[in-house]
Amino acid sequence: MEVLDTSAFIHEYTTDDDVVSVPEVHEELTGEGALRFDAMEGSGMAIHVPAPEVIDNVRRAARGSGDDAELSDTDTRLIATALELSATLVTDDYAMQNVAERLDLDVEPIARDGITEEREWRFQCVGCNRTFDENKERCPICGSDLTRKNPA
Repeated sequence: MEVLDTSAFIHEYTTDDDVVSVPEVHEELTGEGALRFDAMEGSGMAIHVPAPEVIDNVRRAARGSGDDAELSDTDTRLIATALELSATLVTDDYAMQNVAERLDLDVEPIARDGITEEREWRFQCVGCNRTFDENKERCPICGSDLTRKNPA
C-alpha cells in the first residue's frame, strides 16, 4: 500500500499497488491534479483520517528531528497515515522523508532523488551564532532570528 502526497497527483504518479491519501491533499490540488485525485478516488483510492494519537507521534518525531516547522498539517497527516497503515509514503518533500525515516517508514520519491540520510537539524542564531537543539521563534540569548542548519 502507498500513501500519496500532493506531488504524486501533480507529477501523474502511477502504481499497481493499493493507494490511499488524506482529504487535505484534495484541498491543496487545483486543475488537473484535483481531477487526477477525483479519478483515483473513483477507481478505488482510499481516503484515510489518521488517529489523533498517531498524529501526535509524528509531531513528536518531527520536533525531535527539527522538521516540525517545515511540515504542514497535511504533511503530518500523510506521515501519520503511512505509519498507521504500515504503508510506503510517496513524496518528494525532504522534511517529510526525514521524519518518515526517523519513524522507520518506507519512502518512494517521485520526481527527485530521495534523502540519503536522516538528519537531526540544529538551529543557529543569526546574531550571536549560538546553536540550539530545538527551534524557537527567537534566540533566547540575544533575540535574533534562528536559522535551520545541517548538523554535518
